[in-house]
Amino acid sequence: MSRLGDLLKLERTRRGLTPKQVAKLCGVAEKYLIDVESGSRIIADDQARRILKRIGLEHQNEADFSLDDIAAVTDLAAAKQPPTAQPRPTPDPQRPVISLKAEGDGGIFLSALAEVLHQVPVYDAGWNIVDTRLLPIIGGRIEGGAPDKTLYFRAPDASCRGFRILPGDLALITPAQSPIDGAIMLVVFNNHRALRKVKIIDEKRVMLQTYDREYEAENAPIESVAFIGRAVRIEIYL
Repeated sequence: MSRLGDLLKLERTRRGLTPKQVAKLCGVAEKYLIDVESGSRIIADDQARRILKRIGLEHQNEADFSLDDIAAVTDLAAAKQPPTAQPRPTPDPQRPVISLKAEGDGGIFLSALAEVLHQVPVYDAGWNIVDTRLLPIIGGRIEGGAPDKTLYFRAPDASCRGFRILPGDLALITPAQSPIDGAIMLVVFNNHRALRKVKIIDEKRVMLQTYDREYEAENAPIESVAFIGRAVRIEIYL
């Protein structure tokens, strides 16, 4: 999603409106609104604000918290917590935290935002957090997975080139601790984390497939492989 699309969907869902209702109210096509919310269509800031005003947003909450600020937030869960006198926890040095003040109408906005977006960590092959991405939570899940168990894995090499995964691409991984036949999964095998296409041979063995310039496969006992999760989406860099 785009940041403006996130904002429009957030305010629409908070008011219990369907895309069709909002489209009719604002004089735009329903498909146009759906495309904007999904991020496949660009919308100008002023047009987004007009739509927000038409659906009943009395105060321009985004004026105090710009879309760039929202994109920079790395601890939305902390932003929605009321202030307390308790000491702050020691931050994780591998995961720097940037916080925004949650005051007035903007505080209400950030609180609601934290309910629909989750900060997903990006891991490299050494299992270090190298980045984070904000993804929408739908029905309490991200792409069908528990938000706190969902992660990105940055492909370190071209071992899955034939499966259209190039070095540096991000695989969105949802948790799965058992092999899934035909799926590309993040596995730990021979003390090495990697993306592999999985083929179940029988109840005791699996085939871990790679495809760089040539197709290769390695048979392994299921008990020797740790399955972290399934790749449900690949994000590429052009």
